[in-house]
Amino acid sequence: MSEYDSNRRKFVKFSAAGIGGLALSSFIGAPKEHPLPLSAENLPDKKLRIICVGAHPGDPEFGCGGTLARFTDAGHPVSVLYLTRGEAGDPDKTYEQSAALRTHEAETACSLLKVKPLFFGQTDANTVLNKISIDDMTKRIQAEKPDLLFTHWPLDAHPDHQVAGLLAFNAWVKLAQSFALYFYEVNTGAETMDFVPTDYVDISAVREKKKSAMFAHKTQEPEKIYDSYFKTLEEFRGLQAGVKAAEGFILFKPRKEMATLTGL
Repeated sequence: MSEYDSNRRKFVKFSAAGIGGLALSSFIGAPKEHPLPLSAENLPDKKLRIICVGAHPGDPEFGCGGTLARFTDAGHPVSVLYLTRGEAGDPDKTYEQSAALRTHEAETACSLLKVKPLFFGQTDANTVLNKISIDDMTKRIQAEKPDLLFTHWPLDAHPDHQVAGLLAFNAWVKLAQSFALYFYEVNTGAETMDFVPTDYVDISAVREKKKSAMFAHKTQEPEKIYDSYFKTLEEFRGLQAGVKAAEGFILFKPRKEMATLTGL
């Protein structure tokens, strides 16, 4: 079992306490200055192109599968780019065996969400952030011509999540920030850290579809963690947003003016 899977299972033991420990009062009524274009009042007329970058099969589905489902239900084309195929997920299987299983699960989940699966080609637990990989990620993202990009919040205890988020971020910079960049959360408290959403998407109507996509990842044993963590988090984010269930995101906006030290 990889460190990623171990952390996910450990998180079950304290997920309720972890979620309850978040400063609820600091989120209630939080301003939604940049709402994602999914509410009835701001659904775009044109079709948006969306790409979601995730470190492993399951990360995009678990982190923002409801949002992706809402986009595809509205007719917007969505691609999911997996950095790895989850090769290191099972110590009792070879990398090739695990990759085959996890790839099949990813393709099944993507079919349920009506998104296009893509694979970047790095190896689970051995991901790389360097000029070559940044250039490769830039080309892959550019080829999709996105209007919106979703990826991991880089402040994360899992190195692969960090790499996926930073590769996508660097690609966004190299592509002149020509599309919106949103970060999603995975295993907040155990992995994703200091995640304070700026935006929420109501996933109440597509919750079962998201759950089906999550449960397609049988190797991750979602039945053991869904009720105790993911369902609870969806309802918690929903409480913050004033709906039954929601997913939270951080919209990245570079500051136009950088603060400077006095006298420098």
